[in-house]
Amino acid sequence: MKSPTALIPVAHGSESLETVTLINVLRRAEVEVTVASIETELVVAGTRGVRLHADKRLLDTLGQKYELIVLPGGEKGAEALNRHAPLIEMLQQQNDLKRWLAAICAAPALTLAPHHLLDGRKATCFPAFKARLPGYVDQPVVVDGHIVTSQGPGTAMTFALILVELLAGPAKSREVAAGLLL
Repeated sequence: MKSPTALIPVAHGSESLETVTLINVLRRAEVEVTVASIETELVVAGTRGVRLHADKRLLDTLGQKYELIVLPGGEKGAEALNRHAPLIEMLQQQNDLKRWLAAICAAPALTLAPHHLLDGRKATCFPAFKARLPGYVDQPVVVDGHIVTSQGPGTAMTFALILVELLAGPAKSREVAAGLLL
């Protein structure tokens, strides 16, 4: 059986805790994760001085299909993702195909919402940005159709495990959670 695939785009200012949690938990579930930098370099400066090393540049992933595209937060990182036209086109295609699209922290409000990817949907984000999210729901994780959103660093583990469940099933999510002592 083919492993599910996930793309995690990163930029200078991406929230390091969320990014690393997503990569780690998804890979524990045997999801084939590609971390892709929207910057010209592969190493990006995440939050709190943590350097994030991407597998490839986002431009080198164009034309590939992923079961999941998940955006980490971090205000500066989410704003940078929002301005990256090739990524926005990928997100719109993912949405059109009704494939899993997920975002955490600032990314739902600063990256997905400005491009109308959350129109008519319930979603959550870091509470400081809730005014920018018309369908804001105050919950750690919100699943509405094929779109999954979460609030921030403290909800990253739950968010990642829900993504595992959606991609690989509840048994795999329970197995990964047990291995993490959750």
